[in-house]
Amino acid sequence: MPAEVWPQAVLDLLATGGDRPVFEDGDRVVTAADMSGLVRRIATGMRAGGAGPGVGVALRLGTTPEAFAAIIAAYAVGARVSGIRPDLAPAQLAHLLGSDNALLVDDARLAELAGTPDDGATLVAAGRPNDVARITWTSGSTGTPKGCAQTYAAMSAAWAPYPGRWPPAIADLAPRLRRFLVFGSLSSQVMLEYGILTLAAGGTLVAGQPAGLAGMITRHRATASLVTVGKLHQLVQDQRTHPADLSSLRALVVSGSPLTPGRLAEALDVLGPVVFHGYGQTEAGMIAMVTPAEMAAAPATLASVGRPPAVVEVSIRDADGRAATEGELFVRTPAQAAAYWADPAESAAVFVDGWVRTRDLARLDTDGYLHLLGRVRDIVIVNANLVYAGPIERVLVADPAVAEAYVVGRPDDVTGEAVHAYVVPAAGHSPDAGRLRALVAEALGQAAAPQTIQHIDRVPVGPSGKPDKRALAHGG
Repeated sequence: MPAEVWPQAVLDLLATGGDRPVFEDGDRVVTAADMSGLVRRIATGMRAGGAGPGVGVALRLGTTPEAFAAIIAAYAVGARVSGIRPDLAPAQLAHLLGSDNALLVDDARLAELAGTPDDGATLVAAGRPNDVARITWTSGSTGTPKGCAQTYAAMSAAWAPYPGRWPPAIADLAPRLRRFLVFGSLSSQVMLEYGILTLAAGGTLVAGQPAGLAGMITRHRATASLVTVGKLHQLVQDQRTHPADLSSLRALVVSGSPLTPGRLAEALDVLGPVVFHGYGQTEAGMIAMVTPAEMAAAPATLASVGRPPAVVEVSIRDADGRAATEGELFVRTPAQAAAYWADPAESAAVFVDGWVRTRDLARLDTDGYLHLLGRVRDIVIVNANLVYAGPIERVLVADPAVAEAYVVGRPDDVTGEAVHAYVVPAAGHSPDAGRLRALVAEALGQAAAPQTIQHIDRVPVGPSGKPDKRALAHGG
């Protein structure tokens, strides 16, 4: 069991940081001492409102200093914390809040909490190790958001706030995080993790003002940020045609969809040795990462997602669960999730005997680098969000004009991957692509809406007689 409970290391860092700047929001600079006081006030207000161990707190916040303080405060009081995606449909939001019986903290409520008097008392993390600390909700592309539950013990075992635990790739990355650009939501699992890493490395979080990635990097003299595959490609193309001053940039951590070796090589050529290609999952956290130095020294590593660090155990298994050279990847990480919230069937399928079943196909090369070969599950990763094919197909075939529907993913320069649908028209009908797209967007969210919908007479089949989606994905 870890020696201290999350987020004690962060509370201590802020409490002893003095005048060191930790958050920059426009012209406003918040010091560690200021942030520590803000966390104390919000924590006091949360406790007064009933938050504490075993109580759900849902955060619907942006990227302000108060939002960061609220996240740390919610963990400090030992609550069960979940971040709310801004794009959830009203019905999905109601389901999420109801399933966890969570207290909702939005910007208005946060303003009240931040006004709580500061008693100056030392804040001690109150989380109970076996309690769920965080529920990370999926996009809801299955129709209902799915919550990945991580305990306080697991979060306490994470590497981000502890330099002594940093894997080699993270130790290479950390000094580059002097001014880490944050945007979207700090409740995001990945954004928070690298934000905490930034503070532990002595850096400052910088709230990005909307101006496109290149514009934000230039305006804020940012040294690092997270980027999806689609946004990385856009940045590379923009730099080729209308180059911006990115001389401050030291690191871009690529997450979400797989990045092809050609795209990765192009990004390194245009942007320089700043691209860190990572692989992880909500259920397991970071699994592997390949650094610019590794790719420069051995170009073959461009085709990999890096070497799993020593604290990450990997097991590659065939369809019968036996060890294999190539097969499905199972992992064990110190900070992995324990289950899906209120979903025992899916939990049993993914969390198996202490291992996380990634449902990705992989192999390890002779140098220990991990190569992804495909997926067991039928998903498309759009802007780093998992979009499941099955629910889209069910929405499409519910339309009277559609007899059969098949959904595949293809690489996309804007979104990393994009959804494409093939429909067999019902007799006497000609399905309207625009109407079908709108039906999917309404039911499952805009990310699930097919980019194209193509009519086919029949679906190609493989040797087993089952629909051959791989042939469709390759234009067959």
